[in-house]
Amino acid sequence: MSDKYLFASERLGFRNWIDSDIPKMVDISSNPDVMEFFPATATKIQTREFIDKMKLMCVEKGYCYFAVDQLKDESFIGFIGLYYQTYESPVTPNVDIGWRLNKKYWNNGLATEGAKKCLEYGFNVIKLKNIISTTPIINTKSIRVMEKIGMEKLTEFKRPRVQSDKRLEDCVCYEITSSN
Repeated sequence: MSDKYLFASERLGFRNWIDSDIPKMVDISSNPDVMEFFPATATKIQTREFIDKMKLMCVEKGYCYFAVDQLKDESFIGFIGLYYQTYESPVTPNVDIGWRLNKKYWNNGLATEGAKKCLEYGFNVIKLKNIISTTPIINTKSIRVMEKIGMEKLTEFKRPRVQSDKRLEDCVCYEITSSN
């Protein structure tokens, strides 16, 4: 494993963000298929602000939605990681696990592999007691990843921030607690 990674799974390296990630993440976050379960695709400015926030969170808290590379060729695939969510809901504030990958890396088990490694990191290194994950109920692909990594359904709720898009307002929250 290269020194540039904070930790790694079998196929993935997890690191803080660098400026050269910005155009690659813009491509991912502007893809309508990738952003199907969000109210809109992200702009270049929103993506830069997101990456700046992640860089700072990684330094301050020791975690973030990490930039992730495929180890075999060090190609950037997107993000997988942990984020302290504070939006208004019955399940926040809480640490959330999430992922957003370039579509060409879908269906290879990378989100599941990376999320498992991030749970391990969150529980064993950061010493979190529990981690949640939320998504619109219609996002069955993300729900499947949540279940594969051992999370269990906690509750359903309406997410106020997305009420302008009725298909996204009904959400589900999954949770996993530390065994330590």
